[in-house]
Amino acid sequence: MDLYDEIVRLRKLGQKCAVATIVQVNGSIPSFESAKILVREDGSFMGTVGGGCVEAEVWNAAREVIETEKPRHLSFSLGQDAAYDEGLICGGQLNIFVEPVIPQPRAFIFGGGHVSKGISKIATLAGFSTSIIDNRQAFANQERFPEAEATYAEEYEDVFPKLPVNSSSYIVIVTRGHRDDMRVLRWAVNTQARYIAMIGSKRKTISVVHELEKEGIPREAFEKVFAPMGLEIGAELPEEIAISVVAEMIAVRRAPDTDWRQLSKSIFAHDRLKALLK
Repeated sequence: MDLYDEIVRLRKLGQKCAVATIVQVNGSIPSFESAKILVREDGSFMGTVGGGCVEAEVWNAAREVIETEKPRHLSFSLGQDAAYDEGLICGGQLNIFVEPVIPQPRAFIFGGGHVSKGISKIATLAGFSTSIIDNRQAFANQERFPEAEATYAEEYEDVFPKLPVNSSSYIVIVTRGHRDDMRVLRWAVNTQARYIAMIGSKRKTISVVHELEKEGIPREAFEKVFAPMGLEIGAELPEEIAISVVAEMIAVRRAPDTDWRQLSKSIFAHDRLKALLK
């Protein structure tokens, strides 16, 4: 498989990877300028930058780049010891650039009301792919959400298994009532989603969480939930709420090396994200 085809395949699956490229060469090396290696999230790889100890160090750096989503520059000087290890006569220098390849973040928006319409539009403009889920056909359809990648007009429990939720996913719960919010939150806290947010007051959130705790879901599972959702900008109108929510999603997206679970503006952790952004 071609390396670029593999990048496209991984992005479609919502999986991260890292690509390391030899960008500068001086002297003799066991490879060539522009040689590449792609490292996947599971540690498997394709391509090569020459093998041996250099490639092992590049692989380790690539795993770090996948985790932090920040690029790295590496420099190597292949002296006599390195040449002996490689089994080749070489003594050159090379620079390698390791870059993260991040899939398009996906926002799964539960509920098809006015706030959801605003979130879907603004999130799309901000680079998120959106999917709308509502158990009413009139509120989850392509005409109402033309910018959405997908719409699901089914019962929530029937849709859950169909959603490819992973660490690049954002779940926004804006359904028509507490009961439906609870149904979605019960599922959401057990996913790998990077961001989970639920509309409503602090009082409503506490009520929902307490009900789910009675079912045996531990309190710590809710520490990653942003509720009330959205940055505190005094939003009142649906469009203003949508802006505050997408701004919060962007803040989480742009802080990949931060323990976002501990920074969530949840009922157990107020204002931590705001402090991060100062």
